[in-house]
Amino acid sequence: MARPSRPDYFFPDPALVEKKVRLRTVYKGRCVGFNVDDVRLPNGRLAKREYLDHHGAVGVLPFLDRRTVILVRQFRYPVGRVTLEIPAGKLDAGESHLTCVKRELREETGYTARRIRHLIDYWPTPAFSNELLRLYTAEGLSPGRHSPDNDEFIEAVAVPLREALSLVRLGRIRDSKTVIALLAARGLA
Repeated sequence: MARPSRPDYFFPDPALVEKKVRLRTVYKGRCVGFNVDDVRLPNGRLAKREYLDHHGAVGVLPFLDRRTVILVRQFRYPVGRVTLEIPAGKLDAGESHLTCVKRELREETGYTARRIRHLIDYWPTPAFSNELLRLYTAEGLSPGRHSPDNDEFIEAVAVPLREALSLVRLGRIRDSKTVIALLAARGLA
């Protein structure tokens, strides 16, 4: 049965909060780490929590004009498919979100932007990762030369915004950051 709502849904209610007893890093890679922590549950019992440790990423929805966005096509190994996504990337150590957005936009599409605006922040999978994605829009684009990372094989494509939204509804665009950015920005166009 649902409890009556409170003015603050995110109040750290002791009936819900788990407390870290021990952190154990099982793997530390270039992009992510994997932890298995011991936690004390609200009822006093111990449990394990397995999760990916990630220092964050950004994504940007570039508007070529009010009706056209730039997306990137790339092969995603874990799902075995070519995807259509917004340009995005991981934060480098000590890098600001804005610097990262500008870098990823230029590297993946060749474009630079006169205006970059914050759109929304979200956790892609809070059940097993602490990654936070910060999404932006970019406008006033100027073309240039793209320079993807050595292990990136991508193609920037101009897509009508209505078509991109239709591809979301049809389940053809499934990448969460792209779905969220398109749906969050649809009222801006």
